[in-house]
Amino acid sequence: MRLAADLIASRQPFALSIVVEAQGSTSARTGAKAVFDAEGTVMAGWVGGGCAESTIAHAAVECLETETPQMVDVDLDDEVLGAGMPCGGRMRVYVEPVIPRPTLWILGHGRVAECLCHLGALLSFDVVVDDVMASADRYPDASRVIADDSDYKALTPASSDFVVIATQHRGDHESLRRLLKNDVGTIALIASRKRTGLVIDYLRDAGFQQSDIDRIRAPAGIELRARTAEEIALSVISEVVLLRRSRTAPQRLEGSTDKDPAPARGDQRHPVTLSLAGQRALRAIGE
Repeated sequence: MRLAADLIASRQPFALSIVVEAQGSTSARTGAKAVFDAEGTVMAGWVGGGCAESTIAHAAVECLETETPQMVDVDLDDEVLGAGMPCGGRMRVYVEPVIPRPTLWILGHGRVAECLCHLGALLSFDVVVDDVMASADRYPDASRVIADDSDYKALTPASSDFVVIATQHRGDHESLRRLLKNDVGTIALIASRKRTGLVIDYLRDAGFQQSDIDRIRAPAGIELRARTAEEIALSVISEVVLLRRSRTAPQRLEGSTDKDPAPARGDQRHPVTLSLAGQRALRAIGE
């Protein structure tokens, strides 16, 4: 389906809904399907009109917020507790979110950066490596390697992206200055506590407010007592995953802190990878 391909290419989330069961008098039959945007608006297809569509649209919005599929029971026989239209039937509708893969930006080179790239790709991130000393052969799992960006002009992360600075102190303060002027959601700095303090002092002297500085997670990583480059990369990517999943968590665990957000609830589907049923449904809508 061209629409779905365009949405995926432009990194726009959407939800695919499929009527998997219909009983009695219903406005949509088994196999009917539709694509909803993040606001709950039908972009293509048909899964019923009136309040049935409204019920499914609400589920689509919720699925996109939680990144978790739903099976929705629509009761068309109960105007009070159901969909508000006593048509004398019921439908079951499967709603599947299609979420763009988040991008993991890695600034730096060396063994830690290489391990981060490999782990990030394994964990369903689009990995972009931005470092003048990076070479594509050292980062075979990266979606893109930028090696001609000494002033970080190509560093343009979206608010949903993650940035890990692993430059081994070379230019980390300059890249942070640029990032703090951006609305990127997560900035992680791999550094010693001493270096972290020096960088924070530099940013304060440069005029950044504490609210800006608080966006930096430094020293980056979950406390694993890591020593090797591989262990450091594991510690950092673990924190990135925790932050990623916490964005879709319905609530934080009691007693959790900003450093330790609650993990997301429920099964998480690989972003932009539809189930086989979803893939067939998209093809059918486009026919």
